Formats: sequence, C-alpha cells, structure tokens
Amino acid sequence: MFKSSLFSLLLMFVPALVLAESYTIDPTHTYPNFRVDHLGFSTLHGRFGKTTGKLIMDRARGTGSVEVVVDVASIDTGFKKRDDHLRSPDFFNAVEFPEMVFKSTAVKFVGEGAVVEGNLTLKGVTRPLTLNVSRIKCGVHPFSKKQVCGFDATGRILRSDFGINYALPAVGDEILLEIEMEAFKD
Repeated sequence: MFKSSLFSLLLMFVPALVLAESYTIDPTHTYPNFRVDHLGFSTLHGRFGKTTGKLIMDRARGTGSVEVVVDVASIDTGFKKRDDHLRSPDFFNAVEFPEMVFKSTAVKFVGEGAVVEGNLTLKGVTRPLTLNVSRIKCGVHPFSKKQVCGFDATGRILRSDFGINYALPAVGDEILLEIEMEAFKD
C-alpha cells in the first residue's frame, strides 16, 4: 500500500520534470549592455564580455527560472582608462565584488516574450529587477545542430540603489540594461 502510494506521488511530479527544459547560457553569444546619460551631453554605451548562467523553461506550464552571472571586470566602453575607473571602488569595485548576479523569482510568458522578476546583486547589494523579454526564439542552431533559444531583454536600475554614487548627478543614475542572450539546451 505504502509503495503504491509513493509511486503514485512520484508519477505526479514526472510530467513537471519532463516538460521543463534546462539551458546553459552561451558566453560567446551573450552580452549584457548598458546605457547611461553622460554629463547631459550624450549617452554612454558599454557592455560586459563575460557572462555565464543557466535557465529553465516550461512554456507549457508558463514557468521558468534564470540565473545570470556577469564578470564585472569584463566591462568594455571602448576606452581603457574609463574601463579601469569603472572597475575601481568608485564604481563596480571589481576586486572585492567580481560578479553581478541576477536570479529570477518569477517568470511569466507573454506573447512571444516574457516578464522575468528577480533580484540583482551588485557590489554586495541586492535589489529587485524586472526584465522585459521582448522575444524568445528557439530552434536548431544552423552550425552546431543543437537546440538553442535566443532572448532579448531590457530592464532599468538606479545605480545609487547599489551604492554606486560617484559623479552623481552629472553622470546619470538610471541605467538601461539590454541583454541579448543565447542558450543551448542541456
């Protein structure tokens, strides 16, 4: 009796495990980008070159999760002296806090995209962040022949919320994040 009840209970969870698909972020095709106002004259663009992470999607159930880890020392704005300053304690403090991490708390699929709520940890401070995924495109990669999904997501943060106050308000507080990501099915 106990064995059959346990078996029945396990069978209830098998469909959930089968429907969810696990993916590993492709670091060669994933680039978190950012934009910030620069002295009111222009918009500074930059990106991070090293990103890792995992995601799980269950589109049939409309659920999922994502974890993205960004190496903040990989920042690139196209000007070495500025990048070195951005790595310093004035901004990212990359020596003491080498990673920026986003972990989802909820995923809701909407049309061809999704809304991903989660927490961003930067410089040891964790704050909520919502990413709006404008599209999710999955299929067979033409070169590797592996199953791959691509995502385009945006979100906004205030850098002051993470203790990055250098040059405020001359250099903007609001940061627009744009993440173009590809991930291969595990």
